[in-house]
This record gives sequence, structure tokens and C-alpha cells, in this order.
Amino acid sequence: MSMDIKQVQDLIKFVAKSGVNEVSIEEKDFKITIKTTHEPTYVTATIPAPTAPPAPQTVSTAVEVPPPATTKAEDTSHYVTIKSPMIGTFYRSSSPDKPVFVNIGDEITAGKVVCIVEAMKLFNEIESEVSGKIVKVLVDDAQPVEYDQPLFLVEPK
Repeated sequence: MSMDIKQVQDLIKFVAKSGVNEVSIEEKDFKITIKTTHEPTYVTATIPAPTAPPAPQTVSTAVEVPPPATTKAEDTSHYVTIKSPMIGTFYRSSSPDKPVFVNIGDEITAGKVVCIVEAMKLFNEIESEVSGKIVKVLVDDAQPVEYDQPLFLVEPK
């Protein structure tokens, strides 16, 4: 058995959607293990080298997102932070041709949609839990975000 990259990608998507934690497929010349957690999905595949010496090569793919940079220059302790409730991709508008949900300086109320976080093709509207004024947008549009990562700073009313 041999899998091309498209089949591996399809298998990863299937495992991610199915909710199982780990899948292993092993044949005499091919082995793949896919493990999922609430963290990024990791894939390890072992295949023989093209010249067929006894030493197999290992391919590991891991998605790592660096932590957000913090600026110490300003005091943000009096601001309220709106954080991401999940891992996904941050979007400031519902589609590229639509206006952004909020801009710096906008007044918001609790329950107002401030952005979308897309996770596994599901678009989740993120609502503010506070009322106030947006003072800073901490993530660029279409960037990956981690669970509990700060997205906006709000000056509460």
C-alpha cells in the first residue's frame, strides 16, 4: 500500500472530523499514525527510502503558532481583553467583500459580534462579553489564533 499526499490529507481531514484521538495504519512497507488533541494535529509517517536500504525515513508535520508578541511600552491593565474561545483562523469580517465587524474607536455592547474564528470549516461568531470602546485589534485578519489568545483590547464603560 502506498498513499499519495492527497490521500494523506483526506485521511487527516476525516480523522479530525470524526472525533477519534488516534488512527494507525500499518502495512509491510508503509506506516502512518495520526493523533489529534485539542492542540494542532500531528502526523507521523514512515516510508522506505527510494533506494530501499534498511533505514526508513521519517516525515513529521507539525503546525506551530508562535505566541503573540506583547508590548511593554503601554499600560493596558485597565483594559478588558476579548480572547479567542478556540483554536482557528481569525477573521475581522464575514467575507472579504463585507465591512469589518469592529474598528478601533468603535463603541460595542455585550453580545455584539466582533469577529469570526473559523475552525474545521465552521465559522463561529465571537461576541463581546463587555461594553466599551475598541482600543486595539491584536490579531491580523486571516491569521491563526490559539485558545485563549487575546484578540481585542476594550476600554470598559
